[in-house]
Amino acid sequence: MDILLIGGLWLNGSVWDRVASTLTSLGHRPVPLTLPGQGDGAAAATLDDQVGAVVDAVDAASGRLMVVGHSAACALAWLAADRRPERLAKVALIGGIPVADAQPYADFFEVRDGVMRFPGWEPFQGPEAADLDDEARRAFAADAVPVPEGVARGVVRLTDERRYDVPVVLVCPEFTPAQARKWIDAGDVPELSRAGQVDCVDIDSGHWPMITKPVELARILAAAAEAP
Repeated sequence: MDILLIGGLWLNGSVWDRVASTLTSLGHRPVPLTLPGQGDGAAAATLDDQVGAVVDAVDAASGRLMVVGHSAACALAWLAADRRPERLAKVALIGGIPVADAQPYADFFEVRDGVMRFPGWEPFQGPEAADLDDEARRAFAADAVPVPEGVARGVVRLTDERRYDVPVVLVCPEFTPAQARKWIDAGDVPELSRAGQVDCVDIDSGHWPMITKPVELARILAAAAEAP
């Protein structure tokens, strides 16, 4: 199965390299995506540009596929389900949740000079970054691509309720499946509360398992792609 891999804020497609190699060995065709404005030099990119790139990648895939979103890009994966529900066999969300309609995509940190730069590690102290050693942190910060303001502050638009028919796998890194299920059941994650099928899977990692647990993450994604 084709598996589209979408990284979160500040990441380009290369962050998936080790996950992709394992997925290939397991018989799947990974498609790591470098988003407009996050690695392709398009500093003026907008959220619509990123949604368009995701939809184009879905349209280019062979047959039905699984779309994987990480962190903030869980919203992009869910937008793919909204735009192309008939093409998606499954959506996998890693360490994040879909943004509701009419809400900003990722207005989390200061925007200066038209971009939202990586804010350093202080906001991520605790379980999110606990498994990243000093070398990994330095490499992440050096490679981090500032996110254009038009992306970070773009407004999510969801229009097709058929997205709720697309099965979801929620991969839980710095939180547990039990916590995720509690949030969903309480209605704190409205989009997932309305989804017809949500399976929660644990991974013993921080917020960036594609860096710290790439083989384990790939096996989880392969199993999700192969499950009914």
